[in-house]
Amino acid sequence: MNSDSVVLLLQKGFRVTLGATASLVESLQDPQKREQNLSKLRSELSQLTQEWAEKGEITEREARSFVDTILAQRNSSTTPTTVTTTATPIPPVSPEAQVELQELTAQLAAIRAELERLRNQDGRTQ
Repeated sequence: MNSDSVVLLLQKGFRVTLGATASLVESLQDPQKREQNLSKLRSELSQLTQEWAEKGEITEREARSFVDTILAQRNSSTTPTTVTTTATPIPPVSPEAQVELQELTAQLAAIRAELERLRNQDGRTQ
């Protein structure tokens, strides 16, 4: 396994996690979405993983844009160069939302660990 494939694997894992977290947040906010996500999870995990990877890719791009905007603002305040950005302003996140996101991320990690344990258990029984 070369370093490029390792990087791609890690990037996909990151995107899957990001997408899953975004889906989890959506499902917590909308009961109908929650039922849809639970039925998807029961039916096709690999398809859901692909959807999470795609959603994670989009979220990653948005996060990169946000960080680039912050860095550009920071650099423009220290240097006289002007930088124009097209990113939409993002409102500040409340501390409660940050705590909730951290809890959701921890829950997602626990779910992933449980899925991995179940996969390993299924692999041993076959």
